[in-house]
Amino acid sequence: MCKSKSLPLSHAPLLCARVSLTVSPGSFVVCKVSPGSFAVYKGKPYSFPMFLCCVQGLKETYSASIDISKEVLPALLAEYASSSPKENKMGKGPGLYTEIGKKARDLLYKDYQTDQKFTLTTTSPTGVAITSAGTKKGELFLADVNTQLKNKNVTTDIKVDTNSNLFTTITVDEPAPGLKTIFSFRVPDQRSGKIELQYLHEYSGISSSIGLTANPVVNFSGVLGTNVLAFGTDISFDTKTGNFTKCNAGLSFTNADLTASLALNEKGDSVNASYYHIVNPFTNTAVGAEVTHSFSTNVNTITVGTQHALDPLTTVKARVNNVGKAGALIQHEWRPKSLFTVSGEVDTKSIDKSPKVGLALALKP
Repeated sequence: MCKSKSLPLSHAPLLCARVSLTVSPGSFVVCKVSPGSFAVYKGKPYSFPMFLCCVQGLKETYSASIDISKEVLPALLAEYASSSPKENKMGKGPGLYTEIGKKARDLLYKDYQTDQKFTLTTTSPTGVAITSAGTKKGELFLADVNTQLKNKNVTTDIKVDTNSNLFTTITVDEPAPGLKTIFSFRVPDQRSGKIELQYLHEYSGISSSIGLTANPVVNFSGVLGTNVLAFGTDISFDTKTGNFTKCNAGLSFTNADLTASLALNEKGDSVNASYYHIVNPFTNTAVGAEVTHSFSTNVNTITVGTQHALDPLTTVKARVNNVGKAGALIQHEWRPKSLFTVSGEVDTKSIDKSPKVGLALALKP
């Protein structure tokens, strides 16, 4: 138990209001809100079983017994929301097509794995970031090294993997308002060059890419609407064969605590519906479901899942589908941006089979 240093009561409200908007890495703030409590960790709200206003992560821990009235709390949350960078700016429009159903997909599938993965990221004083990653899949071991360089609004990513492939991606962020340009290629594949343009507007989101070959594949996706209701389509056309290789369409509805989407995929052969609902924003508790029906095989796939933050540093997730496969994971941020994740999956219809277990360790000093 760390020692705490009392802070004069008159100074505590100012400290709480300031840190709730700009929280240092590794610190969190807890303020009493009768009849419960309110906490902000790295700018994210959580409930916490304490009746103190406490700031940790500094050289000393300052605490003071103060009350934050119910009238003050909404103002703090509103000020935090207006000061949050990218998430809220992006939330003003419908976003890109890839964001339709993304919250449900992240809840049900993100961070679940049955392999062993290790990632180490180091950053130089000049801003160069080097990330080394290794993944063990059964008897196979895969590794890659990624170097990221940033210069003003230009980001260059260079990655080399164990198969001696060199991946290069150059991103120019906002050469014009709302526009992003992405150029990527892979060596030694001379046909892998591609240029992509993304444009975000208050009422639309457009992404278009074309391969840098004689007979390229052209991709286009567009979304129209608002951050509440949006409709979009995603198509790919192969100029060599003259055929559409992909033709999808989707619809999404979003409000303060839920997101629902409906998509027609694989040229109309399958339909996908997803649902994501925030049960308690203070504990990051959410539930989600995804239903997919294939018209050609007449097969339905249903997956449901949930997540909950045990504390500001630890999150648990669980999911199950209609074919009897159940999975769960626990993820702990033991230091800022360094995550340790343990996940597992079991086939409930074949209990005699050993469960699959995955481990992931991500270190960022």
